[in-house]
Amino acid sequence: MDNQAEVREFLTSRRAEITPEQAGLPSGNRRRVPGLRRSEVAALADVSVEYYAKLERANLAGASPAVLEAVARALRLDDAERAHLLHLAQAADGSDALTRPRRCTTRTWIAHRSLQWVLDAVTAGPAFVRNGRMDLLATNRLARAFYDDVYATAGNQANLARFQFLDPASRRFYPDWDQAADIAVAILRTEAGRNPHDKDLHDLVGELSTRSDDFRARWGAHNVRHHGTGTKRFRHHTVGDLTLAYEGLEMAAESGLTLTIYTAEPGSPAEEGLRLLASWAATPQPLTPRSGG
Repeated sequence: MDNQAEVREFLTSRRAEITPEQAGLPSGNRRRVPGLRRSEVAALADVSVEYYAKLERANLAGASPAVLEAVARALRLDDAERAHLLHLAQAADGSDALTRPRRCTTRTWIAHRSLQWVLDAVTAGPAFVRNGRMDLLATNRLARAFYDDVYATAGNQANLARFQFLDPASRRFYPDWDQAADIAVAILRTEAGRNPHDKDLHDLVGELSTRSDDFRARWGAHNVRHHGTGTKRFRHHTVGDLTLAYEGLEMAAESGLTLTIYTAEPGSPAEEGLRLLASWAATPQPLTPRSGG
């Protein structure tokens, strides 16, 4: 990824989203830019206008943690955005080689057998491991059945982002498609800041930007997020609608990987749906993969 372009566009986009009223500044009636002016951010961060302009021109190298924190406060960055800014600064300094995760690709990474045992021990909900590129790297049986649409098309390459933006089946699988698309892009954007030298990620973003207008528009927004816990709605082709809670856990033994488990509220229709899905998963299915993607 182009670190300078990332820095410039990220800071500019965050500045554009803050109104003077939100920052406690007079709005005036002759503003030529959306959001705050550079001079206003500089004043809020207690740095010179020239120095902040230098930062926004992508010269983050050498910026102290105190300055970065002041800029984060001035731009009202959330935890994910603050971490993204720090990762961009590390990349600009050349220190990211010490902090970025090891590259984990679908071609080389294989789940240790004890990890697979852990996944297989989860029988009431889908459990899987993914990387920051949203490759599905390891699953339990229920997750394999849950993501049957993802695996059904060889072109998806077991990647949730490709499925989201390039496979028409995702429009059914995600009833809240726009929200799911926003989350997917934010995860990829976060990974791009954390691991800017990942060629596989660079190739994926290039592919999606070329083939999907929906992806390209969202990528340009520079939104990032931590994807740890919440609730999502799905529509599975076999068991219908499912509303599931999820927990995402960063794996201490494998930097850059996340273990995610979906569960249903006890006694809910979704819990019964997962039971039906488990029964379906235990029944041998004909191999009828879809072509294309």
